[in-house]
Amino acid sequence: MIMIGVDVGGTFTDLVLADTQSVQSVIHKVPTTPHDPSVGVLQGVSELCALATVNPAEVRYVLHGTTTATNAVLEHKGAKTGLITNDGFRDILHIARHQRVEHYSILQDLPWQARPLIARAHRKTVPCRLIPPDGAELVPLDEDAVRRVARELATEGVEAVAICFLFSYLNPAHEDRAAAIVRAEMPGAFVTTSSSLSPQFREFERFTTAALSAFIGPKVGSYVASLDAALKQIGVTGELRIMASNGGVATARMVTEKPALTLMSGLAAGVLGGGWVGSQTGRTRLITFDIGGTSADIGIINDGQIVETDARSTSIAGFPLLMPMLDIHTIGAGGGSIAHLDDGGAFRVGPQSAGAVPGPAAYGRGGDLPTVTDANVVLGRLLPGDFLGGAMTLDPVAAERVMAALAARLGLPLLDTAEGVLTILNANMANAIRSRTLQKGIDPRGFALVAMGGAGPLHGAEVAAMLAIPEVIVPPYPGITSAMGLLVTDLKYDAVRTLFQTSGQFNLVRINADLAAMQDDLAGRFAADKIAPNAVSYARIGDLRYVGQGYELKVPIPDGPVDAAGMEDVLVAFHTAHAAEYGHAFPNNPVEVVNLRVIGRGAMPRLAPGHAAQGGSLEQALIRHSDTVFRVNGTLASYATALYHRAALPVGQPFPGPAVIVQKDTTTVVPPGWQAEVHAAGSLILTQRVQP
Repeated sequence: MIMIGVDVGGTFTDLVLADTQSVQSVIHKVPTTPHDPSVGVLQGVSELCALATVNPAEVRYVLHGTTTATNAVLEHKGAKTGLITNDGFRDILHIARHQRVEHYSILQDLPWQARPLIARAHRKTVPCRLIPPDGAELVPLDEDAVRRVARELATEGVEAVAICFLFSYLNPAHEDRAAAIVRAEMPGAFVTTSSSLSPQFREFERFTTAALSAFIGPKVGSYVASLDAALKQIGVTGELRIMASNGGVATARMVTEKPALTLMSGLAAGVLGGGWVGSQTGRTRLITFDIGGTSADIGIINDGQIVETDARSTSIAGFPLLMPMLDIHTIGAGGGSIAHLDDGGAFRVGPQSAGAVPGPAAYGRGGDLPTVTDANVVLGRLLPGDFLGGAMTLDPVAAERVMAALAARLGLPLLDTAEGVLTILNANMANAIRSRTLQKGIDPRGFALVAMGGAGPLHGAEVAAMLAIPEVIVPPYPGITSAMGLLVTDLKYDAVRTLFQTSGQFNLVRINADLAAMQDDLAGRFAADKIAPNAVSYARIGDLRYVGQGYELKVPIPDGPVDAAGMEDVLVAFHTAHAAEYGHAFPNNPVEVVNLRVIGRGAMPRLAPGHAAQGGSLEQALIRHSDTVFRVNGTLASYATALYHRAALPVGQPFPGPAVIVQKDTTTVVPPGWQAEVHAAGSLILTQRVQP
């Protein structure tokens, strides 16, 4: 079976073709086309099939990580959106929770007020009300009012509508009926309901999730539909699957229906790919470190489990999101990050980026601002004739020119300026890793850093040294690890129901009924996607907290019927999890089960484990020696550095730095005091030999 993974980055679109029968893989990179990412995707797929001598009709799956939804929110370029909600609750999206994002700042940036997803003029109300505890109807839905406000929204040019009623997580009847009416009145509009996306309590977060889905819905739907049609035009008849924020993939139909699934699509695959690479080397505690041209993405894998966000911290562009999402932290730091002096005269690197067009000055495409890539060229870490395996030649004169202009403004020598650019960038990335580890009680010294992306291996060792991380893993194809991550995941769907039951008063009949109903619902989705029942597995989770707490911890619920003894085991697991998260637990306090969750996974074909080619030698791999600049013990100096072809390196033979290792999709830097070794699975393992 032939599969293609396609990951669209800020600068390059990365592709990998895998044949699960011959266990062969072919990789490719093309420039990203920011005006329409599908253009780069189609170009890459066509060229990749030609490189692999594969007929496009033989491709069974195209798995795609897209930033369409993410960019629409970050750039605030979504559809004109409307809201229909209960009388008296028009301003929930504006008022929020009356919490201060920054407690002591008088310059609050509240995105839901400064950059509302839905203008107040397009927020409409209708009479209706459901009440807890079971969603009984207190005020019937006024269907005529729904028709009236739908016509108003249509007249106002609204393209998408979010329908959000109080307590719809208990009973979706009013939302479902209102949606049917709106679709009849506005046949061309995108319509979604909060209960279909996230049927759980916390109305502000639920309403905002629905608003986000409507805001991006038309753009995501159009992109997926046009890409699917364009793939068929070039002969690809296989199925298109889209990476979801929860670490699984979803069908094109599901993504069109629930576009909010893809809000972190472009980032999730990198963590999956890094975890898969790390597992091939026997490591289960990993920090994935994915640096592209524009940004750096950081994920944590603890004992083989990818860390997910909780209800407190799940957000995008400051908007809270009530959907499962991998915990990925992104900062504006990449190969295209621009070095500059801010308004106060401070030396900064990023978050602004030169992007793919014009790109760094060294690309020779008209870029005239100093970037991280230019700094690496000036220091000899990127070699003009060996970039992208020789497929692209860098312009060292242009790189030196823009870096010299920055040096003049700073009053520093050229090499000190270039090295300063890298030091600032590395410090920014190290601080970002600290925020996901040390600030959450995780000691990074017990982890390995998986350096991937086009620029990750350039900076991995120096960032690891700042954090005392003992080793760096460089995947076989670092620049396309995110694309490879698409080929090691499953179809994954989540279901959730709010419960609100307290220990000592558990209604086991209700718990078992809710779990069974959610599993049946997921089974229906997998059946619609033509996934065989024996290829589907389920996991069950409870969101628990002590009575009076504001947020929950996720605790596994065992398979099978839940009885009193099983719930006691769940409570013990919660106390243990609370002690691990907060340093203490209260075993005698009552515990509340807030939500029940069921996660379904439909098994997909997977990329086969990699193996390093045997028979190389350091002598065969050595290209030449060149001068490269490093700062060692506070002194900046030039070192004779061995330049190696990665493909010719021997397996299991350590070699010392300084060294630069080149391959088609990235360049790996082994600083002085470090050593590298090719693992049997194909990854490079970098370790610090001695303090330099």
